[in-house]
Amino acid sequence: MKLCIPLEDIESGVRREVGGKAFALARMADEGFSVPRAMSVTSAAYRQYVELTGLGERIGLELNRKDFHDMRWEEVWDASLRIRNLFLNTPIPRAIEDVLRHEVGEAFADVPVVVRSSAPGEDSAKTSFAGLHESYVNVWGTDAIVEHIRKVWASLWSDGALLYRQELGLDYETSSMAVLIQEIAVGDRSGVAFSRNPNDPEQSVIEAVYGLNQGLVDGTLEPDRWTLNRNTATIISHRAGSRDQRMVPSSEGVRLEALEAGDIQGPLLSDEEVSGVFGLAMRAEHFFGRPQDVEWTYRERRLYVLQSRPITTLSGGSEEDKRPWYLSLKRSLGNLEALRKKIEENLIPAMIREAEDLALSDLKGLADEDLALEIVRRKKIYDDWYGVYYRDFIPFAHGFRLFGQVYNDTMEPSDPHEFIDLLSDTGMVSVERNRRLGELAVMIRENSGLRRALEQGNLDFEGTFKKKVEAFMQDFRDLSWESSRVFNEEAAFIRFLLEMASRPAETGGKKSRDAARLRKEFLRRFQDVKRTEMEAFLDLARTSYRLRDDDNIYLGRIEGRMLVSVHEGQKRIFARSGKSAENLSVEDVIKGLKDSHFVPQDPETARAEKKEKDFKPRQLVGQPAGPGLARGAARVIREATDLMSFKAGEILVCDAIDPNMTFVVPLSAGIVERRGGMLIHGAIIAREYGLPCVTGVPEAVELIHTGDKVTVDGYLGIVIIG
Repeated sequence: MKLCIPLEDIESGVRREVGGKAFALARMADEGFSVPRAMSVTSAAYRQYVELTGLGERIGLELNRKDFHDMRWEEVWDASLRIRNLFLNTPIPRAIEDVLRHEVGEAFADVPVVVRSSAPGEDSAKTSFAGLHESYVNVWGTDAIVEHIRKVWASLWSDGALLYRQELGLDYETSSMAVLIQEIAVGDRSGVAFSRNPNDPEQSVIEAVYGLNQGLVDGTLEPDRWTLNRNTATIISHRAGSRDQRMVPSSEGVRLEALEAGDIQGPLLSDEEVSGVFGLAMRAEHFFGRPQDVEWTYRERRLYVLQSRPITTLSGGSEEDKRPWYLSLKRSLGNLEALRKKIEENLIPAMIREAEDLALSDLKGLADEDLALEIVRRKKIYDDWYGVYYRDFIPFAHGFRLFGQVYNDTMEPSDPHEFIDLLSDTGMVSVERNRRLGELAVMIRENSGLRRALEQGNLDFEGTFKKKVEAFMQDFRDLSWESSRVFNEEAAFIRFLLEMASRPAETGGKKSRDAARLRKEFLRRFQDVKRTEMEAFLDLARTSYRLRDDDNIYLGRIEGRMLVSVHEGQKRIFARSGKSAENLSVEDVIKGLKDSHFVPQDPETARAEKKEKDFKPRQLVGQPAGPGLARGAARVIREATDLMSFKAGEILVCDAIDPNMTFVVPLSAGIVERRGGMLIHGAIIAREYGLPCVTGVPEAVELIHTGDKVTVDGYLGIVIIG
């Protein structure tokens, strides 16, 4: 099979080799549609690449760390990032590269091109993979085109593409990727047209922006939108979009450019041009025999087809299936900047005020009925903010994920998570809390008299230390796991500080120097305007990374005030009934406060803790999330009170580290979590302290027992027991 086929030579028998996008354009060109000159790099080139380099086996190893269907969204993103890095660090074998360079050089050496995915199955009647694989716009020169072919190959394993394959039941072992190289049509206006409106079969929809289509596709620019009657071709409605910017080619690919008033001559599309685009979409539908999603551009009043694919809808699945929600998290830089402003200027100050207002209420002075109403009110407040967390804070986390891909594509590091070193040391609230704890531990470590008194149980400590303890409690009591249950007991808090004081003081310094070096090396790759853009992008990514942890702290403060009211209700029910109420649900506490005859049921004997496994494995496999090796005794955390028993140098093993429980992390030698992902809170805080960390270990808290000697290998993502 040929590795490269010009568009005009693509025949019906090679559809799977050239992919749906290239095959559709070849057919349209044959039919007389205006299609820019193009070439297909066939799937045969991809297959030879992964076979000759051994990449196929290495991809299989990454995707078989655990059952793919059991992988969380964060774990899928992690696997995708590591696989992409394998491509970036695996050169194309000379035999393949020579062919690509010859064919590409002859056709496109001196013209700008778009390098697009064209995977078999992509843009078919049943599967679109729309937006899940990469496209690179305004690529110049043979070297750059060949390099971007490899990046498009890597996008076969993007997190979105992996999730889509999972939904469609496609076999990753046989998946392959063809690439379409297309001469760029630099139009003055571009857009998409749906020959049939997915929401109304009697209508068509056209969207358009000034400049290149990239601004519309990635969500950076708001398009003009026309709705037409499919049967009469008449315009039903027109909504103007933002007309202050356009996407244009630049030395670094594409960039946004401000539009001057003189650039805008009348409507974005005239009625005649709208009719032309509508006619193009309907002609494509008639040609392919089904409704089409057509990407187009006007260049010097000539209408070009850039691609056409059947309109398919990603299945929403069941209510539990969150793939569509996950895929919606990906945002453009413009959207992320707007979201950042909303979060920093509005949401966080509002969350802080909310928590402070709730702290002012005198719960003890409320009658039982009024306390029940207060719990209902606080639960609603918390639930509302939890909705905000999912709607605004989680999508903002895409900022540092997007930066990670840009950094890796630019630097091609051996460690796919190296970019996180540029994002750390951002002043996270949880790290500030731990710094304050460290200050108290230093006072104990350096004052032998204070230490002896505290060890003997004398809590009538001296002035400065007492003031610092009181200030800490005032600022951070609500930031403990399960709120008041952890740090409410003063003696337990002092025992924890004594344990911190038993550990040598941190030296630090190297990590900050490494981050400064990496930042300098990264920004040196860019010049002038692009460098300024990258500096702003890095700043946004650092904010995104910090808020990935801090947002839970702010939400935790509100949750903490809700839990305080619930605990007050539990105490009253216990005092009245004489039976433990600490495990009552919020709903039962409300019920118990309203009903003076309510008596808690005895807890079921089977409930307590999960049954431990009666066998001990030798080695567990998870996801590498923090580089390094650590050995020590395991401390399995099942509930809040387990935290106060933590000893310096132990390995923290838990289901998932909540940002509100990370105060024990400075004591630990390494971290093992059942929940997976490099960018979950446990991994973030482990990286902040330079601790080896393995996440995504199935049944970690059942298979590992407190006291087990374990080795945590954060390089390979394995945990050795014994």
